Amino acid sequence: MLTPSRDQNNLMTMANVVFKKLYPTEYTSDVSTRVSNSLLVGAIIGQVVVGLICDRLGRKVALVGTTLFIVIGAILGTAAHGAHGSAQGLFWFLTFARGITGIGVGGEYPASSTSASEAANEKMVKNRGPVFIMVTNFVLSFGGPLAVSVFLIVISAAGEDHLNTVWRVCFGIGIALPLTVFYFRIKMLSSVLYKQGAIKRRVPYGLVIQRYWKALIGTCGAWFLYDFVTFPNGVFSGTIISSVIHNGDIKKTAEWQLLLGAIALPGVFAGAFLCNRLGRRNTMMLGFSGYLVFGLIIGCAYDKISKIVPLFIIFYGLMQSFGNMGPGDMLGLVSAESYATAVRGTCYGLSAAIGKTGAAVGTQAFTPIQTHLGKKWTFIIAAICGVTGIIVTYFFVPDMTGVDLADEDRKFMQYLMDNGWEGEVGEDTDGDASSIDGSEVEKR
Repeated sequence: MLTPSRDQNNLMTMANVVFKKLYPTEYTSDVSTRVSNSLLVGAIIGQVVVGLICDRLGRKVALVGTTLFIVIGAILGTAAHGAHGSAQGLFWFLTFARGITGIGVGGEYPASSTSASEAANEKMVKNRGPVFIMVTNFVLSFGGPLAVSVFLIVISAAGEDHLNTVWRVCFGIGIALPLTVFYFRIKMLSSVLYKQGAIKRRVPYGLVIQRYWKALIGTCGAWFLYDFVTFPNGVFSGTIISSVIHNGDIKKTAEWQLLLGAIALPGVFAGAFLCNRLGRRNTMMLGFSGYLVFGLIIGCAYDKISKIVPLFIIFYGLMQSFGNMGPGDMLGLVSAESYATAVRGTCYGLSAAIGKTGAAVGTQAFTPIQTHLGKKWTFIIAAICGVTGIIVTYFFVPDMTGVDLADEDRKFMQYLMDNGWEGEVGEDTDGDASSIDGSEVEKR
């Protein structure tokens, strides 16, 4: 499950509003973007590195490692201080701490999702999609309302005169969540698919690219577009809402933020319901179409809609709900299903890393777009990304609805043998790794 990662992502949603209130001159848009992007940069590193680790060393090693990075980063973030009370020192410390947290957060994606897809495949091939979504993206999406709910409880208890206490307590609570799953991750066992299909030495990456280049364009490209829209709209949604309600009241901003997260949540269930009925690819395109429709509605009528806060929140929430239903639910699923077990973590991690690159670009571009083009253009550009996402998904994303992951493993092994690759396949912890040749492939 990915609770720790999304919870850490959402910490900055209200923290941005608090820091702007506490440090109105020091917490500039550049500083805000740097602190937010530090987690993204760490996440990109974590996704690529941990993706490789979970294929080469095992899912358990990867999961335990990511949890440690999140805990250490969260502790440093909670304790962050600048030398002699310097605000700039504080924000540089936070940048460093959030970067460390980001490595763990990024690593969660390939490590958790590969484990979840393989476990679901063992128990229920036909319902693998809905189960995968409920243990991954539902938990991810629930992290947003959960983080805001915690913020509201803390600010109600501490009061708006103690905002320093508020943000540190919220960061501190973020330490507890990853610790709760740490014990279970130490005790976990490898999946049957990984035990049988792992390639830990002499991985033929050239052959992997030849086989999966089209799928990689699809998962990487669609994830870039999704995160380009959804991440800055998540991180800065508190700031957007604060500007719409005009008086900038922190508690009222948080309450509207909670409603926004609640409206976006049903999209996760809709995606889980549709992924088998419509198929992964069609559901994903339907979700991207929501960016087109609601992005254009909000963008073209921004000056009028922004004056009616409930209507603005509803349309904004519906846009995010379609994002959850389509690419939010499907990207992790198709990235876990499209590749053989031996390289699932690596290809998933690369796809997610390209996605987080899109998030970093989107976060960096968000403020300049608002400043130079106007706030409505952040939504119009979301609509453009929706159209592009539909095209990329249609032409490049494979649809593995109802297909046993073991089938692709057998085809992949046959493909390696046909191309002259020789090496050991399977985990060798119990001495059960076997060399691949013609006869071995037929047995698998």
